[in-house]
Amino acid sequence: MQFFKDLSLSAFVAGFVAVLVGFTSSVAIVFQAAQSFGATPAQISSWIWALGLGMGLCSLVPSLLLRKPVMVAWSTPGAAVLATAGAAGSFSMGEAVGAFMVCSLLVILVGATRGLERVADRIPMEIASALLAGVLARFGIQAFAAAQTALPLVLLMVGAYLVARRMAARYAVVITLVVGILWVLMTGQMAWFMEPVRLAMPVFVAPQWSVSAIISLAIPLFVVTMASQNLPGMAVIRASGYELPVSRLITMTGWASLVLAPFGAFALNFSAITAAICMGPEAHEDRSKRYTAAASCGAIYIVIGLFGALVTGLLTSFPKELVVAIAGIALLSTIGNGLASALRDERHREPALITFLVTLSGITLMDVGSAFWGVVAGSLALFVQQYKQSRSALPR
Repeated sequence: MQFFKDLSLSAFVAGFVAVLVGFTSSVAIVFQAAQSFGATPAQISSWIWALGLGMGLCSLVPSLLLRKPVMVAWSTPGAAVLATAGAAGSFSMGEAVGAFMVCSLLVILVGATRGLERVADRIPMEIASALLAGVLARFGIQAFAAAQTALPLVLLMVGAYLVARRMAARYAVVITLVVGILWVLMTGQMAWFMEPVRLAMPVFVAPQWSVSAIISLAIPLFVVTMASQNLPGMAVIRASGYELPVSRLITMTGWASLVLAPFGAFALNFSAITAAICMGPEAHEDRSKRYTAAASCGAIYIVIGLFGALVTGLLTSFPKELVVAIAGIALLSTIGNGLASALRDERHREPALITFLVTLSGITLMDVGSAFWGVVAGSLALFVQQYKQSRSALPR
């Protein structure tokens, strides 16, 4: 099979790092969202089953078919919105499932009409690159900020990365991760939490429809998923230079969410941060073979879905400092390339810089994250700039 011929150690590790970063950084928010609707332990396990299989299959299958990296994740800001709205609104699990299905239908509609793709096509590459750099730069900052609580670990990992880049650049992230894991093992920093090996069991919840749940859950979930997840995800795809059928893929995530919603899949969408890990040069020096990193990530997500409790315990055993450090280090090249592309053209430099800074700020307005507002601010700055130029060019 061609996949195994193209697969490399660096690509598989990139897929593992993507799972490690994406899963451990937000799984607690998913648990909180489920609990806000009164989920039982069995239902929480079902959520992980549904989300793991949805993310895994939607990443693995298209990546293998297209031989290009396709990265799908759960909506982290969507989970935060659900946790907040669920705690405040006293919605039942059935009403939540109904809201998930309405959100999925809206995503399918956007994909079928190519609505988001049309919007993204109007965004200059410099703005898209600045958005990518702004989204990822927070992880780069967090990597070095982790030195406040784990100075030896961070120094060791950064040092290992710099040396490995000189000696074996292709495996720099692999070596850095191994060095970090060995250090936390030797210093006893692993918080082992083991569960017995057993398959996760899906729990079906019949949907219930209510106007209040649609207004309070479905619409906000749809808005933040499209603005804070799919739009940055498309920016990563474009900035990485991949031509993908994004509208069809968005439709795919909508259908997958719709089918798995009764089991707990609240929203599936393009990933941005973990996609950058698998689409960057650290995954594979040959960009035509980086799809193996996304496929590896998808395969690991499927394993998470099938053995939810056990794998969750293993992944969350790693110290948070190791997770943020390896994420920031793995994204260094992509952040640098994004900034270089964003600031390359002097005509778009100021709008791109505004996009970068607003996105990096982490501002949230009306429950919509800074990635969306970064695009809005940069686009407005670009419009004003071009409008002034066009006005000055008019004959007097």
